[in-house]
Parts: sequence; structure tokens; C-alpha cells
Amino acid sequence: MDAPNAPPGPLAGLKVIELGQLIAGPFAGKTLADFGADVIKVEPPGDGDPLRKWRMLHNGTSVWWQVQSRNKRSVVLDLRTDEGRADVRRLAAEADVLIENFKPGTLEKWGLGYDALAADNPGLIMLRISGYGQSGPYRDLPGFAVVAEAMGGLRHLMGEPGRPPVRAGVSLGDTLAALHGVIGVLLALQARQQSVSPLAPKGRGQVIDVALYEAVFNCMESLLPEYSAFGAVRQPAGSALPGIAPSNAYRCADGQVVIGGNGDSIFKRLMQAIGRDDLGQDPGLADNSRRAARADELDAAITAWTVQRPVDEVVRVLQAVSVPAGRIYTVADIAADPHYRARQMIERITTQDGLALEVPGICPKLSATPGAIRTLAPALGEHTAEVLGRPAPSA
Repeated sequence: MDAPNAPPGPLAGLKVIELGQLIAGPFAGKTLADFGADVIKVEPPGDGDPLRKWRMLHNGTSVWWQVQSRNKRSVVLDLRTDEGRADVRRLAAEADVLIENFKPGTLEKWGLGYDALAADNPGLIMLRISGYGQSGPYRDLPGFAVVAEAMGGLRHLMGEPGRPPVRAGVSLGDTLAALHGVIGVLLALQARQQSVSPLAPKGRGQVIDVALYEAVFNCMESLLPEYSAFGAVRQPAGSALPGIAPSNAYRCADGQVVIGGNGDSIFKRLMQAIGRDDLGQDPGLADNSRRAARADELDAAITAWTVQRPVDEVVRVLQAVSVPAGRIYTVADIAADPHYRARQMIERITTQDGLALEVPGICPKLSATPGAIRTLAPALGEHTAEVLGRPAPSA
């Protein structure tokens, strides 16, 4: 774990109130906290954020919690009470950013909507993450990442042709929305700085409206323009990348590898490495559009070579001639990989109850003002007295 006295990050001095739960809002808060923001996580009395109990637990607390809530302070407030809502208003009056991922209209029902909070703090930036956004005919529908990935177009493409779609195994919709939210916060901070005036000494804040499905849709590359121009509805293609060849997962004698040989010069090196220079020099395969039309032929030629060799040999031979190739990692492969450790993408911490734990490091890497793991994930309400000057309310 990074030393508690690590240099302040680029967001040092930024005060963030996190009202969100589970994944999207808290992931945005974690990212800001990793780079120095003072993130005050508001949790309900009783069990706190449900993520504390999600997936695998150690001594009753999720090990996931140790990642999602590092560098944050925990305050327990009951937003169902007048006192709890008054405390949030006081915290928001001094904050730079407020993060929430409740169903649209929930904060307004509690008297904590943006207009109400901005009346006391015109410089406040509010990040609002929801399934469908704060407007539109679907705004009031419940929205989870699984639905957002489907509506955003991603789930249809995931899987083998003719079979039901699969999911990635992690909540991509939530994480993509969180990252879009962080981008929005940084943009809004820049805009606030530019709006400083005698009438607005702190600058003007604004609302960042992030919908889960839109964050997914924003990453769908050429999906819509291809449909608009040609009426083409892209279909699932398993491990291949439609229209780009050769790029696929290939069977080896003891497993599988992924190979990306779709650049023109890379393709020629790949074909030479597998003993098929005839294909590498074929004018009919000189560019991607012509290779894509013969993708099955190329995949068959590559598989005929890979299936006779172990994964390590395939990767070694292809990397030696600068062809992108790699094994398909499990988490055990990740934990054993020296590159992850050289890049400090695996950090070691000891939790408050004494568990030695490896957790993901900081991303992205900044050369002058890097992020750091400064504090462990907090116990429920650990900082209530520190922040509010009184003990946490009971459940």
C-alpha cells in the first residue's frame, strides 16, 4: 500500500459528497479519491452501502469494498429524516461536487435537488448517474447495467452466432457510466474556473447527466453509421471482430491465444511466421477490406499452425516478429504476471481487520501528480464524528 503521506494528488482540495450506492456512483467517487479528492461517502444507518455485503466476504465485509471505497471517509446519515437531509444540505453547501445515482426525482422528493442545493452553493457540480437519464420517456424506469448493456447495443454483439447473448461477467455499463461521469466532472470543473467573476467568485456549477445506456452506446464505434448508411445490422461474431481480419482467438495444443494480424504489414509478418508467405504476398489480401472477405480462409490457415503448438510457443514466435498476440488471462495469470507488478497495477494492502490483500493499482498513470492509495476503505460511519462533530445515528 502507498504511504499515507504520499504526495497530494492533482485533485487535492476538491471536496466531494458521494450519495450513490453499489457500483456506478461509487466507482466515480473512487476514481476522484485515488487522485486526491476528499470524498465523503454518505451511507444509510444499519448495513450501509449494499456493496459491503456483495460477493465474497471476509469477516462479514466484501473484499470488493476494499477497492471501491479506498481513500474515502464514511459518514452515516439517514436521508429519510429531516436531520439527515439537513446535514446533506450543510455538506453540499461547502462541497465542490456531489455524486448521486438514485432513481431520477429521488433527491427532489427529499428537497435535495440541484436547484435547492445550488441556491446555497452556486458553484456546486452535481454528477447524476441513472439508467436512462434525467429526462425522456424512460427516465422513471428502473435501470441496471444489465439492461443498459442490452439497450446500448452491446449485449446483442456478445456471444456466438445463433446463440443467446452472454454477459462479460462484470458490470460494464456501470463502469463505463462512472468513467463518463468522471470526465464530466473534470469538464465541469474547468468550465467553473472559466466562469469565475465578481458575481460568482467560485464560478458556476452545473449538472452532469449520465445515463448508463448512453455510456454504453457511446462506445459502440461504427454500429449506428453503418446501419444509417447501409441498413447493416451487425451480428454477434464470437471471438472474431467482423470486418477486420485476421483478428480472433485461436486454438493451440494446450489452450487458446488471441492474435491481431489485421494491419497490412503485420499481416505479412504473421503469414511469414506461420509458413504461409503465399498468403502474405497474395495481392488479393493486400488490404483489410479484401482480407475481411476471406476471413474464414485466413482463420483456418492460422489455426492449422497454432493447433500444433503450445500457447507459450505461439506467443513467443509471434511477439518476436512484432505481431500482437497473447494468452487469454485468468486472474491467476494476472496475479503472476511481472508486467502488472512492474507497472504497479497490483498493490498490496492490509485491511483494518488484518487481511493481507492484493488490489488493483491506480489508473491512469500521471508522471508529475500520480494517484495513490492513501487510506483504507472505511468502517461504516467511521468518520461521522470527524465530519459532523457528533456520533452516527443508530439504525
